[in-house]
Amino acid sequence: MLVPAVAVPFFGAVLVWAWRDRAFAHWIGVAAAALGLVVVALLPLGRGDGNWSTMGGSMTGGWWHEVEFAWAPSIYLDFSLAVDGISWPLATLTALLGLLCCLHNALGAERHTSAALQVPLATVATGGPSRDAGGVTGVPGESGLGEPGEPALGEDGGAIGAGAEGRSSAALQVPLATVATGGQTRRSLRAVNVQSPAAGGVTGVPGEPASGVSGGAPLSGTAEAALGESGGATGTADAAAGPSATLTALLLAVQFASTLVFFADNLVLFFIAFESVLLPMWAIIHRYGDPAARRHAAAKFALFTVAGSLLMATGLFVAIADTGTADLGALIVLGGVSPEISLLVFALLAIGFAVKAPLWPLHSWLPDAHTAAPTVGSVLLAGVLLKLGTYGLIRIAGGIAPQGAADAAPVLAVLAAIGIIVAGLVCLSLPELKRLIAYSSVGHMGFVVLAFATGTEAGVNAALFGNLAHGLITPLLFFLAGALKARTHTGLLGSLGGLRLAAPTLAGLLCFAAFASLGLPGLAGFWGEAFTVYAATERGGAWLALAAAAAFGAFLAAAYLLRMLRRVSHGPVAPAVAGVGDVTAAELIVWSPLVAGTLLLGLIPGPLLDLFGEGLL
Repeated sequence: MLVPAVAVPFFGAVLVWAWRDRAFAHWIGVAAAALGLVVVALLPLGRGDGNWSTMGGSMTGGWWHEVEFAWAPSIYLDFSLAVDGISWPLATLTALLGLLCCLHNALGAERHTSAALQVPLATVATGGPSRDAGGVTGVPGESGLGEPGEPALGEDGGAIGAGAEGRSSAALQVPLATVATGGQTRRSLRAVNVQSPAAGGVTGVPGEPASGVSGGAPLSGTAEAALGESGGATGTADAAAGPSATLTALLLAVQFASTLVFFADNLVLFFIAFESVLLPMWAIIHRYGDPAARRHAAAKFALFTVAGSLLMATGLFVAIADTGTADLGALIVLGGVSPEISLLVFALLAIGFAVKAPLWPLHSWLPDAHTAAPTVGSVLLAGVLLKLGTYGLIRIAGGIAPQGAADAAPVLAVLAAIGIIVAGLVCLSLPELKRLIAYSSVGHMGFVVLAFATGTEAGVNAALFGNLAHGLITPLLFFLAGALKARTHTGLLGSLGGLRLAAPTLAGLLCFAAFASLGLPGLAGFWGEAFTVYAATERGGAWLALAAAAAFGAFLAAAYLLRMLRRVSHGPVAPAVAGVGDVTAAELIVWSPLVAGTLLLGLIPGPLLDLFGEGLL
C-alpha cells in the first residue's frame, strides 16, 4: 500500500494537467486526492510489531510496512519506503489537506461556472473598432458578432461563459459588470486589476476610473469573489476564468512530494522528495498569489528554501560518508553517526530544517509567503510544508545525530523561546488578518522546537502532538480568513467588525479556531503547548526560565487572538462586512473535517500518543 499512497496523487496530478481544459479536470483531482487519503488511512491495517531484527546483513521489521527497490546503489539511492506511528499521522494529515484544497478549488470552479451561466454577460464598449477586441459584443468592424444585447462570441464562435472549458474572454465572466475600456483592445483586457470591491471584485481596464465597472455585489462562498482566490485573482484574463485546473494539479504535486518525504526510508530519496516540494509550491505562490506581492514572496520562499536545503544536503552526505549507509531506519537503530561529527551533522541538518519549520530568526519568508499565497496555498504551507521542517528536525536530525542534538539543545531551546515571544509581540500589532495568522505559526512552531529540545519523552510527545494540532487548526484559520477576505475584499482588521451580526456562523467558526489556536483545554491546541511547558519544567535549572517564556508566549497568543476576535466579530457592522453572506454548504463540507479533527484530538488525545509510542526515534 505504500507505493499506491505515493503514486495516486502523482498520477492524479498528471491526469489533471493533461485534461486541464476539460470541465471535469477539477473532479479528477478530487477523486485522486480522495483515493490517496483512503490508501493512507488503511496503512495501519496489518502493521508489524515494531521489533527490529537483523536479516541478510540489514535491519528490518521495525516499521509497520516497508518496501525497497534498488535504484542507484552506487550513490546510495534506493526507492525505499516505510511507515510507522510517527510518519503515518503526518501522511494522513497531508492527504486530508490535499483533498480539502482540491475540493475547495473544484467547488469554486463549479460556483464560478454556474454564476457565469445564470447572470447576463457583461457588455464591453470599446470606443472604437478593433479586431483585437474580438469576442466581445458591440465591437464595430468585427463580423459574426451579435448585436448589442446578444451573447458575446468567443474566437471559436461559442458563447462566452457557456462552459468551464471556454477560453474566451474570461474577463467578461464576472457578475453583472459593465466595463468601459476607452478603446482598449482585448489584449489590454489582460491588465485588468481584479481588486475593486465596488465592482464585485473587478475594476476597469487601466486608464479607466473604478466607476467604469458597475454592478455586482460581493460573492461569498468558495467561489472566492467569482474569480476564485484560489484561481489567483492575478488580473489576467485566463486567471479570471475561475479556479484553475492547473492549480489543482499543483496541489496534488505538493501532496505527492510531501507524502514521499514522510515515507522515505533512504536519506538520498528523502532529500530528493524534500526538494521536489519546492517547485509546485513556488508556482502556486508565483502564479496564483496576490499580484502585488506574489513575485517577491515566491522569490524569497525559493531563496530561503534552497539555502537551507544546501546545508541539509551537506549534513546528509556527511552522515552517509561516515556510516556507509543511507538507510534511515538502520541509522537510527544503530545510534547514528559517530560522536566526533555528531554536532556538525546535527547543526547542518537543524539549520536546513529550521528554515522550513520555521524557527526564529530564519522565519522571515513565511509571513510574506502566507500573505501573498492564495487560500489553498496558505493551507498547504501551514498544514504540510512546515511539518516537513519539524519532522526532519525530530526524526532525521535528532535520529541520525542524537549526541549532536543533545549538545545543541540549549541553543535550540533559547531560539525557540525567543521566537515564541517575538511572534506574540508582533501579532499584537499586526493590522492584517492573514499576516497575523502567519506570524502565529512562528510562535506555535517555537513550542514544537522547544518541546523537542528538552529531549524528554514528554517533550518529544508534546512536539509531535503540537505539530499535528497546528496542522489542523491553522489551515482552518486560513480557510476562514480566505472566505472572509473573499466576501469583504479586505483583510485589514480596522475595516472589519460586526461579523457576528452579519454572518454569525462564520464568526462562530472563527471564534472556535481562535480558541483552539490559543490552547483552550478540550481542543487540540492545548496538549502540545501545555506539555511543552511541563517538559521544560521537568528539566529544571535554567530550563525553568524557558518554561516561563513559553507560558508567557501562550498568554500573548491569547491576547492577540482575542484582540483579533474583538476587531473582526464584535462592535457595529462595518461597511465592508454589511450584507456579506454566511457560511455556505460547500464551505461546511470543506471545513468540517478540520473542526472534527480539532475536537477529536482535544478530547481524546490517547490514541495518537499511543501511535507515537510505536514510532522510531
